[in-house]
Amino acid sequence: MTLGRRALGIDGRHHGFEVSSLHGDEPEAPGLNPRETAQLRGVRRFGATGALLMALGALGAGAQPVLQNPVQGLRILGLPARMPSVAMTITLTGSAMVVLAWLLLGRFAIGNFREGTAIRRLTRSQMDRTLLMWVIPLTVAPPMFSKDVYSYLAQSEIAARGLDPYAIGPAGALGVDHVLTRTVPNIWRDTPAPYGPLFLWIGKGISALTGENIVAGIFLHRLLALVGVALIVWALPRLAKRCGVASVTALWLGAANPLLLFHLVAGIHNEALMLGLMLAGMEIALRAVEGADPIRGRSLTYLLSGVALIALSSTVKIPSLLALGFLGMALARRWGGRVRSVVAAAALLLAVTAVVVLAVSLASGLGLGWLSLDTLGTANEVRSWMSLPTLLGLGTGLAGVLLGLGDHTTAVLSLTRPIAALAAAFVALRMLVAVLVGRIHPVGALGVSLGVLVLLFPVVQPWYLLWAVIPLAAWATRPAFRLPAIAFSSVVSLMVMPNGGEYQPFVIVQAAIVTILVCGSLIFVTRNRLPWRSDSGASNQRQTADA
Repeated sequence: MTLGRRALGIDGRHHGFEVSSLHGDEPEAPGLNPRETAQLRGVRRFGATGALLMALGALGAGAQPVLQNPVQGLRILGLPARMPSVAMTITLTGSAMVVLAWLLLGRFAIGNFREGTAIRRLTRSQMDRTLLMWVIPLTVAPPMFSKDVYSYLAQSEIAARGLDPYAIGPAGALGVDHVLTRTVPNIWRDTPAPYGPLFLWIGKGISALTGENIVAGIFLHRLLALVGVALIVWALPRLAKRCGVASVTALWLGAANPLLLFHLVAGIHNEALMLGLMLAGMEIALRAVEGADPIRGRSLTYLLSGVALIALSSTVKIPSLLALGFLGMALARRWGGRVRSVVAAAALLLAVTAVVVLAVSLASGLGLGWLSLDTLGTANEVRSWMSLPTLLGLGTGLAGVLLGLGDHTTAVLSLTRPIAALAAAFVALRMLVAVLVGRIHPVGALGVSLGVLVLLFPVVQPWYLLWAVIPLAAWATRPAFRLPAIAFSSVVSLMVMPNGGEYQPFVIVQAAIVTILVCGSLIFVTRNRLPWRSDSGASNQRQTADA
């Protein structure tokens, strides 16, 4: 009994919670001086140039549709498609420039990692203008880094025809030769939709407007993703303020992150809408939970509206439902932190969630088929090396083959994945208890739990990292989180091919060599204009101190 209480963190002996060492209050700082402002403009233009190159290269190297390619055969705009190696090089160079610009922007968002050092930061308006300049070129570019948007179009058309997208895939519902099926990757042509009813309900509306016009459908789905990004940009600085984190720092690590730019904007993934609704719901609900007024009237409206938004986010993708657990524990703590408080908070949140989920499922005409185990496990068709249990299973299977023992990958995965699920569940339970006893903020607990869930998930795609990075950007301030988050975001952003598939190895090597040479040359040319050297920020701080 004592061991169990200690494992859950309720034995009363701890004065703090270990994960809370990732957080520390981070006060706002004054704006940039004239020299830093000039450097910021250079960084902004450097990143915008990279985004423009990405958009240009994507005309040939992006995830173009098999049919209805609008630039195919055109004399000038169709030129990148006839030079795949050049297009790949242009896109990769632009991607590297955006990542480098983001890292340079971090000098004005974070400064350095020495605790207690006062720094100047760019203002919110400067951050917004920078983010806007980097996003705009990607909004008009062809899809990049993923072909999932074509699955969205096909599954939405299935729903628009009155068929069940949770029971039949694009090939069976639309036909193998249908224009929308032809654009879906082969692995997903016979796979039912793994997405919630809200997303497919919106997709039905898009299909009604665009029909079989792939280009129009792509841009409307990108507009939907931009709505999600706008919600992230709205909620993130407000949540950061609640957690004592500088708002522009949270926006830089979360909203301006290359993973978000490349995969949510350019890649058009529905994680944008899921995360936007989830974070907006947390912010609105916390206005009631953390407010000084009794939870009735206006505060109760905030609470119910926030819970409803989080429930809506789960009808896009179900992992966001985890946020309700931490919100419920924060509410239970507000009501006294006893067992009956937990039960009351859980009953209220479950009731609101059930109403929202049932309303969306029935009103959309899609029913509750999206909650079946077969639908939720659709993504398991892919074996992702970024997933720790999957990587362990693949490595063990390969070792067995090399040793002549046979390929036991499937058998090992049947062990590693359930164990990983139990470990993720335990961490989430530990975080729930920590929120209840006041050892960690619910936003931080949500980020930590989603981070563990992503790492131990059977399938991990690069953009899944945003599930954890974005909430943690509003709470975690220590180098122990920020340095790995920056490193992973930078490296993973450059690992996925812009066509969402594979290239010949020699094409990748050629593009990588040219990219390194071009970026190296740009760094040399701009060495005195942009803050490439680490001592520039320190010298600027000394100048301010002397003044």
